[in-house]
Amino acid sequence: MPDLKQKLLVQLADAVVNMDEDMTRELAQTYAENGFDSHAGIHQGLAQGMDRAGQLYEEEEYFIPELLMCSDAMYAGLDVLKPHLKQDKLGEKFKVVIGVVQGDTHDIGKNLVKIMLETLGFEVTDLGRDVPPADFVEKAKEIEADIIALSTLMTTTMEGMQEVMQLLAREKLGDKVKVMIGGGPISQSFAAKIGAYYAVDASKAANLAQDLVREVG
Repeated sequence: MPDLKQKLLVQLADAVVNMDEDMTRELAQTYAENGFDSHAGIHQGLAQGMDRAGQLYEEEEYFIPELLMCSDAMYAGLDVLKPHLKQDKLGEKFKVVIGVVQGDTHDIGKNLVKIMLETLGFEVTDLGRDVPPADFVEKAKEIEADIIALSTLMTTTMEGMQEVMQLLAREKLGDKVKVMIGGGPISQSFAAKIGAYYAVDASKAANLAQDLVREVG
């Protein structure tokens, strides 16, 4: 059985990358009928496929139409697996403010992280793209967020992430609000330097968010 589960996870990811909506739906159905964990199906199957599609987009092998078709395939799989998700693992609603930092309009990665967080039961407020640092902090204060998630694909906008950290410190929220960062130019060392948490892709970002709120809890 473990071999079948792994095989289906790989096939789910491939079907998303191949933009095959019907195949993704069919595989998700087979996965669910075998009683495999839906969280794994979403994160290790569908999300992995979308991560790969995002990489192909960044490498200019895929363009917006292909990416949208990959997204449609992923949503087809999500529709099948979501009803099989076990009751919210988090127990209570934790809040996340997410967005792309000012100066950047690349939001594919951010959108995928948002989907992954919502499937885990997080309440996500999406500020969109090209968001000023102060807006993240103001919204986090307004809704009493547990996490701020920042994304960028440009080195020129990384300083906006540092500014968010500085604003949180100034507002004395540094201990209350955890900050996760990610995107092409971001590294573990940069995250450590500014005092944030780093996730290399959407699946790991979702897992990291769970770990962070459990620490708080």
